[in-house]
Amino acid sequence: MPQPDLSNHFLIAVPALDDPNFCGGVTLLCRHDADGAMGILINRSSDIRLCDVFEQLGIEDRAGALSAQHVLIGGPVHPERGFVLHADDGREWDSSFRVSETVLLTTSRDILDAIAGGQGPKRAVLALGCAGWGAGQLESELQDHAWLTAPASDSLIFETPVADRWQAAAHLLGVDLLQLATYVGHA
Repeated sequence: MPQPDLSNHFLIAVPALDDPNFCGGVTLLCRHDADGAMGILINRSSDIRLCDVFEQLGIEDRAGALSAQHVLIGGPVHPERGFVLHADDGREWDSSFRVSETVLLTTSRDILDAIAGGQGPKRAVLALGCAGWGAGQLESELQDHAWLTAPASDSLIFETPVADRWQAAAHLLGVDLLQLATYVGHA
């Protein structure tokens, strides 16, 4: 039986998931197909701020308050690479991938230049790194009950405080993660 396409869904780590990369994590799945899956963790803040990235890239920072935003740890794959999740504001960027009708993932520098100049999308988060699964790997983890899945919510990505996103994502399903067992099994 084919698995459903979980693109534009949240993967919500169950309390029993002890992988340090994903424990307590919420991942926005940007792509999911027969070849595997790719996503961005949206609830892991790093010590790096957006202004630090601008400085490292030699981009003049005129972004104001947005500059103080912490960069997310997007996952263990390509931790040196930047991924900007942002609301669709109708503009074209050099390298973007549509996650949903309202959210894009952009990996090109032009969006960072625009954000630094105060001309970028107003709803945006930068993550360093991403998460990836090979063909069948995510489906196996789902069968092992490592994750809950829920349709993605733009407000959770862009408005909910980072520290609250794990519980907030589970609440989309009516689940209180603190009430779940910290072990998994099969009946």
